[in-house]
Amino acid sequence: MSENKSIDFNIIATDCLIAQDVACSQTIDNLEALKNEYSEIEIIAIFNYFLKIEYRSDVLCWLVKQVDKYRDSSSLCILTELLLMKDHTPHADYDKEYYTNVRVLCAKAISNLKDHSSVHTLMYCLNNKDENYKIRLSCADALGKLGDKYAVTSLMDVVSDETEKSVYIRESAAVALGLIGDMRAVDSLVKIIETKNGIMDKFTYLKEKAIEALCRLNPTDDRSFKALKNSLNDENPQVRINTIEALMDYETEEATELIQKMLNDKDEEVQRNAVTALYNIKGEEELNRIINSSQYSNICKEEAQIILEEEKDDE
Repeated sequence: MSENKSIDFNIIATDCLIAQDVACSQTIDNLEALKNEYSEIEIIAIFNYFLKIEYRSDVLCWLVKQVDKYRDSSSLCILTELLLMKDHTPHADYDKEYYTNVRVLCAKAISNLKDHSSVHTLMYCLNNKDENYKIRLSCADALGKLGDKYAVTSLMDVVSDETEKSVYIRESAAVALGLIGDMRAVDSLVKIIETKNGIMDKFTYLKEKAIEALCRLNPTDDRSFKALKNSLNDENPQVRINTIEALMDYETEEATELIQKMLNDKDEEVQRNAVTALYNIKGEEELNRIINSSQYSNICKEEAQIILEEEKDDE
């Protein structure tokens, strides 16, 4: 069909069984068939229109995924309206929670459009504690992908909020801060890392994510380094592994010595990661030292040997 020929959206909607009480699969098959009949520009316009009038969650999810593939700026307004459930009247049989999966997909699609005007909408949903936690999680993730530094303050507040009911939201906010890469986030992340064992037992994954985010920021201040140094004594092995990775970026003699001490860690995976980190820092010479030393476990020696053999194969 020619792109300049007018399209009667209502007729197409009727033919595709949009907003009708029929099987969703039947409607989706009809929508899929439209791709063979209309141009990409026309399909985007049609799907955008259907997003405004459809009420069934499965069909809406399919439509959001489709417009996400096209990533056309014309979809931003309707995706935003759906995320906020604004000017979109749900079917009388469904409440707002019925559309949670649709709205989660909208947040992802919005971030993929890379339009920084959407940061305010995403922040609004993230900061609304009455909102479904899945929506808030998706908005935190979206803000990280969008990479807008305007969101840093809000994300810092979420990370630092000890009254936040969902630790997963704090984790997602920490990851987002690492992705955005603004040094203002360092203090908030370090405070999480500095929290003592016992208090943080149920939030060790938050500490892991905070260390990962700090690693991305690669700060050089003494407080950050001290926090990471102390994290090498954390009871959680994954925290210690993440800390090794963060210390590797410091490229100082003290950081290298701290990683070398982790070769004698009680956890085998920590030992393996320490071997890999030291290889990345010092090369094959360090692997040979580990293999020939009597002070390291067979786990460390085996890991060093595996890396050496892989290097030979690559050559």
